This record gives sequence, C-alpha cells and structure tokens, in this order.
Amino acid sequence: MFDSKIWAAVPFHFWSAVLFLFGTMVGSFLNVCIHRMPRGLSIVSPPSHCPHCGYSIPWYLNVPLVTWLWLRGKCANCSAKISARYFLVELLTGLLFLGAWLAVGQRSAAVALVYCVLLAGFVVATFIDFEHFIIPDEITLGGIVVGFICSAIVPALHPDWLSWATPGHAEALKRSALGMAAGGGIVYAILRLGKLLFGRQTFEFEQSSRIIFTETALLLPGQEVPYAEIFYRSGDRVEFEAERLEMVDRCYPTALVCVSPAELRLGDEVFKTEDVHHLEAMTNRITLPREAMGLGDVKFMAAIGAFLGWQATLFSLMFSAVIGSIVGVSLILLRKQEWSSRLPYGPYIALAAVAWIFGGKQLTAWWLR
Repeated sequence: MFDSKIWAAVPFHFWSAVLFLFGTMVGSFLNVCIHRMPRGLSIVSPPSHCPHCGYSIPWYLNVPLVTWLWLRGKCANCSAKISARYFLVELLTGLLFLGAWLAVGQRSAAVALVYCVLLAGFVVATFIDFEHFIIPDEITLGGIVVGFICSAIVPALHPDWLSWATPGHAEALKRSALGMAAGGGIVYAILRLGKLLFGRQTFEFEQSSRIIFTETALLLPGQEVPYAEIFYRSGDRVEFEAERLEMVDRCYPTALVCVSPAELRLGDEVFKTEDVHHLEAMTNRITLPREAMGLGDVKFMAAIGAFLGWQATLFSLMFSAVIGSIVGVSLILLRKQEWSSRLPYGPYIALAAVAWIFGGKQLTAWWLR
C-alpha cells in the first residue's frame, strides 16, 4: 500500500488534490466529533442533522465547503443559522492534509497519511478545548494507542536525527514509548510544580458580598465557577471566613468555612457535602484552588510523543510557551488581559506540534549540527 513506486506512478499533485478533498470530507466528520464528543453523544448515530430543527441532512446537502456556501450558512429546512465553524473546520482540515502531503509526501506517503491522522486529532482537540476547556480521552488516550500502533507500522515516523535513516520496527516502538514517557512525564511535573507554586487564588471584594454554592457551581459576584474547575483533586479546598452563613436548616452569624469534594467544615462541625443541598454566605474574601495545567494536557502531550518522539514533545513544550507569551503580551497591549484566563493551553500545544511537523524538526536538527 505504501510502496513509493506505486504512488509515484501518478503525478504528485494529483495526490495533492486528493488529499485536500479527502481532508475536507474528514473535516465534515470532525465537526460531528467537535459537537458531540463533549456532550457524551454518539458520533455515529443519528446521522448528520440540523441541531435546531433535527432535519436529517441528505447526502447532496452534505458536500464539504460547497453546501455551506450555497446555503449561505443556513439550514435548508428551517433557515436557522449554521455556525461558520463548520466551514472553517472543513477548510482547515483540507489545508492541513494538503500541507502534510506537500511536506513529506515525496519522501514517504505513509508518514504523510499518519500525519493526517494526527492533524485531524489536533483539530478536534483544539476546537473542543476552546469551547469546553477539556480534551476528551478519546483524543488523548486514543491518540497514545494509535500513535504507538502507527509507530510499529510506519517506523519512518521516528527517523535518526542527523542521518534521517529509518529505524527498525523495534527501535521505532522504543522511541514512541520514550516519547510518551517524556511528554506525559515532563508536563505532569510542570503541573505538580505549578500546583505547588500557584495552586491557590484569592478573590477579594470591596465589601461583603454574597456567594452561593449550588449543586453544580460556585456563584461569586459577577461570575460562575463550575466545581470541575475548583475540585480537581480530592485534596482541593475552598476556604473563607463567613460573616453570615445560611444552610437549609440552620444559620451561623460567623464561621470559618472549609469546603472539599467530600466534606464541609464549619469550625469544629463536619458535614458530608452530599448532605448539604444549599449553602450561601456573606464574605469579603475567598480562596480557591486552581491548576497551572490540566491532566488533559498531560495525556495530550503523551499522545504527541507517541506519534513524534521525545524531541517533538520538548519542542512543543517550549514553542507553546513562546506562543502563549506572544498571545498574553498581545492581549495586554489590546487591554484584554482578562481574556488570557479564559484561553486553554491545549491549542498552544497543538499549534506547536504542527510547527514541528512543518519545519520544527528540520530547524532543530540544523541547530544541533
């Protein structure tokens, strides 16, 4: 299947066109994944349909790029607006597949196709992370498994650094495993260090303000913080001194409060959080736990290492920090620095890994020489 003579029998740019068109079709499927995965829905059933009216989209209205432009971004049945993201994902995926072919297709069609698989995963992870601040395990853990298998089938994914010689299958698997360990291990170490140094965030209010613990989130003045962002580990704590505290069946004029995933402490009294159905308090200061990075980023970097090796994980880690710094400084100059706290780190990692695929490897090898 990957015999270079067979692929060379057809003009190179015929395959360029094929990869672009195939990429747009894959992008159409990625849109389904982006919408359904974070919601826990099947990506297979039901077939493509309008999210507004449920209209089942026939094949002739599901042509990548063309249909969205023809219908002017609207549903053919109810005329509801369809997000431009659908068109963007299809176009982006097509361009990425084309870029992978142009970058390495002449050297190895197999490597180009594996890169397409990896780039498709980056697209899904990036758009989901931007919208939901998560990277699904289907992408991260699944990527680790697929990357390891692809390394066994296509050892050219892990060439020697200076000679670019293709290693044997056993050596390629070894390099893939090392990439997993390096990527996941280094980012996990950063996560733990970040938790140690920056693991607490204090909110101070100009005057006593009401905070409410609902069943799903903590309501602070002007914002809502989901518990998933607060109680990342069993040892995480929310601490504050309440001037007045109210529960369903009791009230306290003052109290030292400590809330964890398992229990609520009010001074010397301890309650199971599952038994506390309502809690609100007045306070002018509250301390919340926070994370420098999430475990999703750890697994994401391990998946990148499985596909590309440990050198790619180091490059991605460093270059993603550069990208993040540029974005942060730009937001400060635009006086939008509050946006920086709303941007996930996964897309920076994905962009850095894309840079590695399209030139970072050659740049690093040149520098090492």
